[in-house]
Amino acid sequence: MDLLTQDEYRAIAANLSLPTSAFIDGTFRPAASGQTFTTVNPATGEALAEIAACGAEDVDFAVAKARESFEDGRWSRLHPSERKDVLIRFCKLLTRNARELAVMESLDSGKTIYDCETVDLPETIHCLKWHAEAIDKIYDQVAPASDNHIAMVVREPIGVVGLVLPWNFPLLMLAWKIGPALAAGCSLVVKPAKETTLTALRVAEIAHEAGVPRGVFNVVPGGGAEVGEVIGRHIDIDMVSFTGSTVTGKKFLSYSAESNAKEVVLEMGGKNPAIVMEDAENLDRVAQHLVQGAFWNMGENCSASSRLIVHKAVKAELLARIAHHAKAWNVGDPLDPETRMGALVSKAHFDKVCSYLAQAEDVVIGGKSHNGAFVEATVVNVPNNDAVLAREEIFGPVLSVIEVSGFDEAIRIANDTDYGLCASIFTANAKRALRGACALRAGTVTVNSFGEGDISTPFGGYKQSGFGGRDNSVHAHDQYTQLKTIWIDLADDADEAVS
Repeated sequence: MDLLTQDEYRAIAANLSLPTSAFIDGTFRPAASGQTFTTVNPATGEALAEIAACGAEDVDFAVAKARESFEDGRWSRLHPSERKDVLIRFCKLLTRNARELAVMESLDSGKTIYDCETVDLPETIHCLKWHAEAIDKIYDQVAPASDNHIAMVVREPIGVVGLVLPWNFPLLMLAWKIGPALAAGCSLVVKPAKETTLTALRVAEIAHEAGVPRGVFNVVPGGGAEVGEVIGRHIDIDMVSFTGSTVTGKKFLSYSAESNAKEVVLEMGGKNPAIVMEDAENLDRVAQHLVQGAFWNMGENCSASSRLIVHKAVKAELLARIAHHAKAWNVGDPLDPETRMGALVSKAHFDKVCSYLAQAEDVVIGGKSHNGAFVEATVVNVPNNDAVLAREEIFGPVLSVIEVSGFDEAIRIANDTDYGLCASIFTANAKRALRGACALRAGTVTVNSFGEGDISTPFGGYKQSGFGGRDNSVHAHDQYTQLKTIWIDLADDADEAVS
């Protein structure tokens, strides 16, 4: 993609028309209370817009309209190919509006325009297109039965789903959820993070323009207590998919247990290890992967490589190469296409990350913060895996380094965590790489690289990193469907009854 200049992006930003109201039943509506909250550009501290501060009454209305749209079949009972056609038109309109959405995303989240233009928007559209194309290619099953029976196992859309989004990848996480949910035929009530509401509202409007029927795709902005908890407890929501912190995710299990035992899928935090053994090839390339893994998106990434577990024989050389590559990860204006690290999403989160930096006793690289919004790419030595910086999810550009003497020790330390989202191992020994990949307790393990797989591979975690399902791939469709067995008796009346 050809990027614009900083001045050109600023010109687009100055002329954006920002959505400010909830999107329910195919139209924008103010909150029933009339209340609003201010959404802020984290890079400048300037107010962007006053957004509808919704509450229980708005959630009830959105759920009622979603239920109405689901039950009358305007979307849920469309032929799969018809849903596919609508979603393909949706992708075309998103492509047409991609630059506007990229600038909006950067302004609202602090993400760099470079990432928004080259990663977030293309991947968002690719995700939706992939699920659209999968709609009419996922077959149901016929189970083995007697000669007098046919047993069909069919998928049906689960119903009305609540989708609760994080603030670190507002567009992409929206796509990860609405792609399979819409493909399955569900009706949606989306709660974007309060910090990053704008693009979800605009995407819902574009979906309606593409032909997604009214009531099928609703967006209800507001706070966690006012909207998120209400969705989690709502008696007429059939399933909730949540991405965010482990602390908040666990609450949705309680909300479900205390209401209608709705299905719950959680994608939560991580403290992801990257193991570098003494035989790792091309340490310069290893360093590039580690820097990408630790500092991409300002470290505001649940799959970030936040623990480097490195063999003592290569530690010094590897850290020197990391220091070299970290210089390219400059902080600055997110609308400058030369900037690689933008602002942290909010002042509160900036303060949290800085509180961790204050505990660092052996800073190797970086460690400084700027203007109440920016944190430099930082590498710190920690004495062992019990250190706070090695155990707690910082969600900032901080890489904690732990020295080890051998393979077994590295695996043990890597698995010594409450989380299990992603892990990496760098080694030239193929047998060791496969042993490590099998031994690491994580949902995604990469060998000699940093990554999360792609749209065709399931994404989610072990232990307190995940619960109930996976995003991406055909497996994501499972969480938005129910399985039904249809048992057909073919026996003639003269035949003996067979149960």
